[in-house]
Amino acid sequence: MADVIDRGAEQLEATRLFLATHHPFAALAADLRDDLAEAIETLEVETGAKVYAAGDALPGFFAIRAGTVEITTPKREDGGGDRISRLEAGECFGERGLLLGGYAPYDATALADLSLYMIPAERFLDLIAAEEGFARFFGRAAVQQAVQHATRQPGGMAETPAAAPLPPAAARSAEPADPSLQPLAALMTPGPICIPPEVAVSEAARVMRDKGISCVLIADEGRLEGILTASDLSGRVLAEGRDGTTPVHEVMTARPRGLAPESLGLDAVVTMLELGIGHLPVVEDGRPVGILTRTDLLMQQSLSLPVILSGLARADTDEAMRESVARVPALLARLVGSGTEHHVITRLVTDVSDALTRRLCARAEAALGPAPVPWLWLACGSQGRREQTGVSDQDNCLMLSDEARPEHDAYFQAFAAHVSDGLNACGFAYCPGEMMASTPRWRVPIATWREYFTGWIAKPDPTARMLASVMFDLRPIAGDESLFKGLHAETLKAARANSIFVAHMVANAMTHQPPLGLFRGIALIRSGEHRDRLDLKHNGVVPVVDLARLYALMGGIEAVPTRERLVAAKEAGVISASGGAELIDAYDLIAETRLRHQAGLIGRGEKPDNFMAPATLSDLERNHLREAFVVIKTMQSA
Repeated sequence: MADVIDRGAEQLEATRLFLATHHPFAALAADLRDDLAEAIETLEVETGAKVYAAGDALPGFFAIRAGTVEITTPKREDGGGDRISRLEAGECFGERGLLLGGYAPYDATALADLSLYMIPAERFLDLIAAEEGFARFFGRAAVQQAVQHATRQPGGMAETPAAAPLPPAAARSAEPADPSLQPLAALMTPGPICIPPEVAVSEAARVMRDKGISCVLIADEGRLEGILTASDLSGRVLAEGRDGTTPVHEVMTARPRGLAPESLGLDAVVTMLELGIGHLPVVEDGRPVGILTRTDLLMQQSLSLPVILSGLARADTDEAMRESVARVPALLARLVGSGTEHHVITRLVTDVSDALTRRLCARAEAALGPAPVPWLWLACGSQGRREQTGVSDQDNCLMLSDEARPEHDAYFQAFAAHVSDGLNACGFAYCPGEMMASTPRWRVPIATWREYFTGWIAKPDPTARMLASVMFDLRPIAGDESLFKGLHAETLKAARANSIFVAHMVANAMTHQPPLGLFRGIALIRSGEHRDRLDLKHNGVVPVVDLARLYALMGGIEAVPTRERLVAAKEAGVISASGGAELIDAYDLIAETRLRHQAGLIGRGEKPDNFMAPATLSDLERNHLREAFVVIKTMQSA
């Protein structure tokens, strides 16, 4: 973290001038800006140094006085991170982490010598809570978070020193409500105890006793080789009559599954439940940096997502699965009320669908016996994009190994029916267009899928281009993922090279229009059950989904979620920086409005839908929504 420097009267005046001439500070009253100038700290960061890293406790909100900052995902195993944005003088950053609990979700690195203004975290959140115009600059999530912040007890994240190491998970008290939304760097116990593989099990047991821990990691030259738990000592050493001099590498779990520090707590929950483990190493570049236990998560959880996933993992009957999934609407409403970003909410809802699908696949295989050839269950549509809400039907398919023979279809027909019927019983209705693995056309070997894709690209008639949309939203859920490896990139490359196909996909992106009437007023449904309402799905979200899919095709972008596609398209120059930013803002607004509408229905005990009466919005909200539709129309026209 950078060092704070002293400021004289001249610098204080420069700070006041900066605040008066840059948004969102310029919208504040002059006396508030003067007070803020007194509270602001000035920091200097050298080129190449990090302002903060993912998982760090954020001390405040940053504004760039001079220099350049690059925001990236944390470093991957290959040494790099994906760039999210590049910020110049006058721009701000850090608000997302502050609004989501006080820990940085990304790395921020100086690309050129930096001079920063830092507003202390509590002062920033106080401004969000007190000044509506200031809060609105950061979106609706900021407004909702501000309400919560204003009612919190004194203390909070500002009391955590920026440079202090993260304490063990059980010792922290200022975490956000749901640990599933936190990066593992903020949940794990850092500095795990590691021992060499040749150490005797008796010595490993003494280390665990003396340190009061339930596991040790086995590392060779700093790289993770295995894990040894207390249950391993009883089950693999004592129960087997092994001598205490046995080296740990003979009884450890070799090459244990680990997750990166930037993974979410949700990812840890899913991994632990699916593998049936209680200890999860946190690994960076092959080296252990922390350990997370099931006890850590259970001590922190307050929302019901881990409970839902745990219920699904244990469910042995259709009724047990239905009971777990029936809790999703309440979870959605709670997340909306907490100000969680829409794409996080839909990711969490989709993860329940994924877990249910995997559970159904496992039950199908248990009932029918081992599959005759390798298979892969994939989701498409909103589940494929990880964008499910409170109203979703099922869209899925089954890819089979090319070893499959006609006599194998009876098995996979029964397999697909078991899963599809189970999804329907749990509330995910059969697809009206029969885009399901239970339909023979969507349950075929890889070679046939390649023929489908090749044919759709070569002859993109209206039906073909509609079906071609399927191939861009596919995501593996259960089975042998090697069957899908390279297929998405291969198809994307072939489609991008066919200008006629691209032209047809452009036409496809114009199929769904935003609800704008004469003089660009909001046009409502004119008759039927939903008269005088807006269809926030087909006339709001779907037009952006179609545009994002088109941009992904044009830019060779392999991301599947809509928002990720838009961000990647903007970064890659497929669309202009300004146009991309406006479209992302428009999408965020419409998607948030849709979820708030559904949460409102759930709160009144009604079934969620996508049809909203504009009269339920304020004049300001209606104007913002109309402007969002105008942005979509403008991007379609381009």
